[in-house]
Formats: sequence, C-alpha cells, structure tokens
Amino acid sequence: MKLLLCMGLLMAGLLFVPPNASAQQQPLTEEPDTTVYVVRKNDGTRYVGKILYQDAREVLMETLEIGQVYIPRHEIREIRQALPGEILTDGAFKAADVFSTRYFITTNGLPVKKGDSYILWNLYGPDFQFGISDNLGVGILTSWIGIPVIGSIKYSIPINEKWNAGLGTLVGSGSWAMPSFAGILPYGVITWGDRVKNINLSLGYGGVTYKTEVYEYHGTGYKYNEKRENEGSFLISIAGMAKLNDKVSIVFDTFIIPRSGSYTTTEYYDYYDYNTDQWVSRYESVTRKKYNIALILPGLRFQTRPDSAFQFGFAGIRAEGETTGFPLPMVQWFRKL
Repeated sequence: MKLLLCMGLLMAGLLFVPPNASAQQQPLTEEPDTTVYVVRKNDGTRYVGKILYQDAREVLMETLEIGQVYIPRHEIREIRQALPGEILTDGAFKAADVFSTRYFITTNGLPVKKGDSYILWNLYGPDFQFGISDNLGVGILTSWIGIPVIGSIKYSIPINEKWNAGLGTLVGSGSWAMPSFAGILPYGVITWGDRVKNINLSLGYGGVTYKTEVYEYHGTGYKYNEKRENEGSFLISIAGMAKLNDKVSIVFDTFIIPRSGSYTTTEYYDYYDYNTDQWVSRYESVTRKKYNIALILPGLRFQTRPDSAFQFGFAGIRAEGETTGFPLPMVQWFRKL
C-alpha cells in the first residue's frame, strides 16, 4: 500500500510540472538570417538587404540604402538571393550581369542555371541559348539566310567561389546552300571571377571538311573533278568583362588562330603552248609562310532593363603580319526568354 501511495505522489508531481519548465532550463536560440536578398518591383525599383518578415501581403526588409521598408507583395516582380560578387567589401551593391556567361563571340565557365535562356540578336543573324538544367546549356545560331547552322552545348564545372571551368562543343554545317561543308569545335574554358567581373581563357581545336571543284584541261577539253579538303587548327581566346556601374560594363573578347612555320601547296593553272599549238595544264608546288590570325573585340554593354542588354564594339584584325580595323561595328542585343 505504501508503495502504491509513493508511485501515485510521484506521478502527480510529474503531472503538475509547469509545461515550460524544461524550456526555461534550456532556452532555444535562433540564429538570425544573414542572407542578402535582391527584391525588384514591377516598376524596376530594386531593394537590397535582409528580409526581416514576409507574408502573403507584404515583405519587410532592412535595406542597405534606406533602412527598413515595407513592400506590398503584389508590387514585387522578383525575389532572389544576391549572387557572389554583387555585395562589395564596403557593403555597396553592384548588380550582376544576367548575360555574364557570354562575351561578343566566346563563352565562359560560369554556371548556367535552368531557365537561363536568352536570344542574342546580331546584325548577321540570331543566336538562341537555353539553360535546360543546372550547369548545362544548349543553343543554335545561324545567319538570316540560314547559312551556316551551328549547334552548341556547354557543361559548366564549378570549382569554388572564384573559379569555374567548362567543356563544350560547336557543330555546324553549310545547310541548304553548302551541304558538303561541315565543322566541329570542341573546347574547354577556365574562368576566374563572378558575374560582376571575370576573365576567361578558352582553348579548342576546330576542324572543317568541304568539297572543292577542279576543272582540268587535257587537250581535248576540260575535265571536272571533285576533291574533299580537310583543315584544322588550334583556337585560343582571352576574354573578360567588368561592370562599371549597374548599367554599363566593359567587355573584351579575342579569337586567335596560332600558326607558325610554312606550308607547301600545289597550285594549278592553264597556259597556251605555242610550240604545240594547244592549252596545257600545269601543277606547281608553292611554299607559303603561315601567319597568326587574331580578332580583337573591345566594347561596352548597356544593361537597359533587367531582362535585356545592348552591346557594341569595334573589331581589329591581325593577319599576314598586318593589323587592320573592321569597317563595321559589332552590334548585339540580348534578351531573356
């Protein structure tokens, strides 16, 4: 009986323990959210800072510029985390370039995200790029008359906050006008930096194959022959970009074909032999020197809206030991899809 009484008193004591007694002995602490967010309104206004509270009606932010501000939910177009490089060491904010994976011609190793799709309008034709999954993008580009048609694929390999690499391939054909022409360019890239400023090195090997038509004179007339030619060369590119402010960036791109030494080619021509009173075909071996070829493209990019940009630059060409300027500017328009 005494044992039952003791057990009853013990259970009663447990039942009357205050429900928050254990919480008072071991208080729970919640670490503050230090994530920096970018909130953009429908009218283009942007706020940068920490989100203190949000519900279905509004968002309360502690902004870098003006302190606390309430933003009605129906006025918000986008909420995202600030990207690496956007928050500077002095606490200032510089928006990342949404098209920072691309220069004038070449691309880099910065990660492609699913939905990072855009179209690049050139004076010579359109270029479509699609982010089909994280780190994987595909694309297609051509001219306004559909010659050539080139497909692209690139896989990004993030290494750490500042270093990214990538592997890709371009495959093209002469389409309807030159069906015998085909080319391929596998390449690798290594990039230092982020979406605010970066520098990139690309290395690849491009090969093309095509048919040539040869007409040879054999005394009684011309004979038609078809010959397939194959050519290839290493390609190097050094490129980079840096944002000067939220709207303007410096963009630099190069396309270099390193060549040295010399090569021997066979040239064909006809001449009239007065001794035999007939046309004669002659082949002659000619040795020519190889020259490096380089296309240099500095320019400016203007981020006119969050989903579009405009850039232009002037090209310089180094070939056969001489440097000349290309008479027309490189003009391009970016637009997110």
